[in-house]
Formats: sequence, C-alpha cells, structure tokens
Amino acid sequence: MESKVFHNKGIMSGGIFCLSPSEAYELSNTEIYFVDVREPYLLGYKKIDVKNLIYLPASKFDEWCSTLLYNNAYIFFDSVGLKSAEVVKKLKAKGYTNIANMAGGIVAWEQEHLPLIIDNTERLDGSCMCQLRPRLK
Repeated sequence: MESKVFHNKGIMSGGIFCLSPSEAYELSNTEIYFVDVREPYLLGYKKIDVKNLIYLPASKFDEWCSTLLYNNAYIFFDSVGLKSAEVVKKLKAKGYTNIANMAGGIVAWEQEHLPLIIDNTERLDGSCMCQLRPRLK
C-alpha cells in the first residue's frame, strides 16, 4: 500500500518505498522526519541540512524502533542507502507504512547539490574502514 504522504513520488524497489534525494528534499519543509541511521563516528563530517533531522543508529534498531509513532512519516538514509534500506524493511515488517528509504544516501544527496552541513575538522582519512583516522591538515 502506497503511503499518501509520499503520493506521486518515489518508486517501490526490493519491497520498500524509495525516494530520490531530490524527492526527499521537496518534502523537507513538511512534518516528515529525516532519520540518519549512520553510526555516531560517521556523523561529524557531513549532514544533510533539513528540519526534523534525527539520529537513530541502525546498530541500535531494537532500542529505538518502538519509539517511532506509526502515524508520523519518516525518510531513512545513511551514507549510500544500504543500511537505511534494511531499517525500512524491518519497520515495514512491524507494520509501519509512512516510511521511505532515500536511495543513494548522503552520497547521492551531495551529487544532486542539495544542502549539506560540512565540518572539515571531522573529516576522516583511510583506505578502508579499519584505517579511518582524523585527517591531517
């Protein structure tokens, strides 16, 4: 069942409703909540610049999932849209309907030149996740 909140936007993909970053941004001045599911160590460098932005790490799903209200609308995202898609699938299985995944995550958001808050002091360097460290100036 398509949510009326996202009427005429997005597509169904892999059993979940997905919005492009541009479609999500069009909804940013409504009462929809944008939920960043990245882990805390990934939050400092880049954040999307929208109202109603909340942080609920995917790794703590079992701790926060029952706090979401069924009648509110939520757009979930992460760096590239993979963990957020998993979160949306889990919430859909729990009966949530006003939920969407932002396809491509913050990477796609930035590629579409949408508003970002960037803190270069939080930028990390490293050739893989196991080597991430604060960037040297």
